[in-house]
Amino acid sequence: MDLQNLITLTTGITLLTCVLAVVGVHSYATGRAQRQALVDRLSATGQIPVTGRRRHFPALDRRLRRTGLGKKLELRLTATGLDITPGEFFVYMLATVAGLWLIGQATLAPFFGPIAGLLGVWVALQFLNWQRQKRIEKFINQLPELARILANATQAGLALRTAIGMAAEELEAPAGEELSKVANQLAVGASMDDALGELADRLPSRELVVLVTTLVLSNRAGGQVVSALRNLTETLEERKETRREVRTQLSQVSMTSYAVPVLGVGSLFLMNGVKDGALERMTGSPAGQAAVVIAFGLYAIGFVLIRRLSRIDV
Repeated sequence: MDLQNLITLTTGITLLTCVLAVVGVHSYATGRAQRQALVDRLSATGQIPVTGRRRHFPALDRRLRRTGLGKKLELRLTATGLDITPGEFFVYMLATVAGLWLIGQATLAPFFGPIAGLLGVWVALQFLNWQRQKRIEKFINQLPELARILANATQAGLALRTAIGMAAEELEAPAGEELSKVANQLAVGASMDDALGELADRLPSRELVVLVTTLVLSNRAGGQVVSALRNLTETLEERKETRREVRTQLSQVSMTSYAVPVLGVGSLFLMNGVKDGALERMTGSPAGQAAVVIAFGLYAIGFVLIRRLSRIDV
């Protein structure tokens, strides 16, 4: 009797295990299908890049995207157009910080290791800002042609949604890519205000805000959108030439702002080259460390002031 109960119990546990295994496999397959459907939908709307490249550090990337810092980093990376995830950028930034830390500690003095690490973080963030600004400048240069295409398409009787899709096909990157995201968002039911508003948030500029405002108001209230776009095209062409002249005139000032901190760092290598170990002895006392920190602070203030004084909003 005991043997019969044991056999029955074993059979029941085996059947239960098989049922749970089937349910687990079904749940896994369903979740995987839902995830793929979500990826396809987000790819269609342009919220995630479509690429065949294998992503690195996926676990770190998922955790980082849940934080506020990760969301801001993802938005900034999207604005740069770089094919890199927040997790990958974070790891590369940490590797850069560690490398600069070791280089500063080995070539100058141990005190300069943390300073070089902080410099690595600043360099990484400045690289993102530079990539974003370069993409914005390129997009601004394409705005006159974009306004001209939209004006021709609307004058031919096409709807604004169709005109945006046509402009996305004709223009090169970054305007073509950004307009493709807008067209995909409109195709899945997003409103014109939201789609164009996200475009203005990704690539903020006065010219784009004027164009977006013109398109939104024309789409919402009607009116002479063709004549408005024609006038806007001429205005954008004039602003394009003015911005080019201003950038040429201020190129020397921009180079000066970068030359000031470079000369400061170069002087440290010069001092250490003239007399080996001079920086280590100087930073061995609190007074020397405070002097180095104050000097770096003054160089940073000088860099910021030169950049601010040479900034001219057109």
